[in-house]
Amino acid sequence: MQSPRRFLPALHYLSAFEAAARTGSVTAAARELSLTQGAVSRQIKALEEQLGVELFHREKQTIRLTAGGEAYARDIRDALKLISTASLNLRANPFGGTLNLAVLPTFGARWLAPRLPRFIDANPGVSFNLVTRLSYFDFRLDPVDAAIHFGGPEWQGGEMAMLRGETVLPVCSPDLKSRYDFSDAAAVREAPLLHLTTRPDAWERWLRHHGAADDSVRGMLFDQFSTIAEAAMAGMGVALLPEFLIETELASGRLVKAIDLPMASEGAYYLVWPSERASYPPLQAFREWLLAETASER
Repeated sequence: MQSPRRFLPALHYLSAFEAAARTGSVTAAARELSLTQGAVSRQIKALEEQLGVELFHREKQTIRLTAGGEAYARDIRDALKLISTASLNLRANPFGGTLNLAVLPTFGARWLAPRLPRFIDANPGVSFNLVTRLSYFDFRLDPVDAAIHFGGPEWQGGEMAMLRGETVLPVCSPDLKSRYDFSDAAAVREAPLLHLTTRPDAWERWLRHHGAADDSVRGMLFDQFSTIAEAAMAGMGVALLPEFLIETELASGRLVKAIDLPMASEGAYYLVWPSERASYPPLQAFREWLLAETASER
């Protein structure tokens, strides 16, 4: 059902209101919009009359948002951002077919990016906008069509397809390995252990899996795969990393297995999308291609 037209104010009214709400000044809003102060004031007043709600308290030469105006400003700011993003997408690809994809940075850089040219060659009408997301987010508030996620098979408000699992290995620099006798899993605890903040219990699970004590496991914390991998290559400690994401470092010898004791991670990589975007043609094509690419890795 379409919204009544009286609840759809003109875009220039909303732009004037949002700018004034964000800057806290009609003068600053006018400067930003290349309008006169009078024009901005009239547009805000017209918006208030159309809505039948006062949006600002006016005190001499200053303005202050009302409680309702403050909430409205947040919603309008998000709506204008969506309109701006849609307009940029259309300009970048005037024939449609833009896919806004949220990716995990290391997975995106090391696994997805080298394979994307094959998808683009097969689907020349589809273009990509890639953004980084490290954890769950709300599709209703973030203008993306899909996300690649690592973890369990749950995402509120989203549909999912499993892409692949992973095997993690304890890895370190050759020099560090030469200084320790990593004869079993328990011996790995004698070296500094490097931890990912997104997987805080990974080392405990690995130690339990291989029959070693898992109490009081400490070490340096990192929030990015790339940083923890660099730290391991620099000899700062042993990192527990997905084997498929460090193939280049292992092949070059910059990283070596501290001990050959792999473990399958509990989580997996998933493609996630909001239900209302399920039939969006670029997403359908990407989903089918991605599932085919990962078929042998599940």
